[in-house]
Amino acid sequence: MNDTPAPDQTPVESDIERALGGGARPPVGRFRLDLATGEWAWTDEVYVMHGFEPGEVVPTTPLMLSHKHPDDRGRVDGVLRHAAETGQTFSSVHRIVDAAGRTRTLAVTGQGRRDPASGRVTELFGYFIDVTKAHREAAAREASASIQASSERRSVIEQAKGVLMVIHGVDEEAAFDQLREASNQSNIAVRDIAYSLVQLFSGPDVTEFPTREAIDKFLADPIRPDDL
Repeated sequence: MNDTPAPDQTPVESDIERALGGGARPPVGRFRLDLATGEWAWTDEVYVMHGFEPGEVVPTTPLMLSHKHPDDRGRVDGVLRHAAETGQTFSSVHRIVDAAGRTRTLAVTGQGRRDPASGRVTELFGYFIDVTKAHREAAAREASASIQASSERRSVIEQAKGVLMVIHGVDEEAAFDQLREASNQSNIAVRDIAYSLVQLFSGPDVTEFPTREAIDKFLADPIRPDDL
């Protein structure tokens, strides 16, 4: 999560644009903050994002901050204070805990408005966007990719263990111990040693299964996948 109160488009605003551009449009609501009174004006959508019926509560800065996720509250308060001082465009993606206790992820983007006479920033205005669904989908994609990568790493280690079990006539635990010992001696990760070992008998240029001597030589001086 990033916050960048700058006049040009920020990475956060780019994320907001992607959220708005993908699939069903997420809920979007407008807000206005009167800096003199600390009171907010919310459209119906912002009430709903915070778990309220429209008009059910009077939105104030303390109320709004009370619903920010504890880990994000200080950061959001800092973004608002900076915007109130400078009037610059601001944006933030942060979590809230709504009135029903549900955690949501909101994007907020806005800017300040100055009083023509005094030049002071008198209010902030902009939009709240509920990007909870987009964040969950992104997290699911990242988790799936991580699980797949982990599965692939486990798979190549299992293959390498199988080779050692056949060549040396040992059980699964002893085969893994050989990989781990080679890793400790060479300071190369077990998964990388396993990958290189598997390539000894499954690479595109391999025409025959490697001998025990070849595998023992590899274990004594393993190479990294990049050096194959």
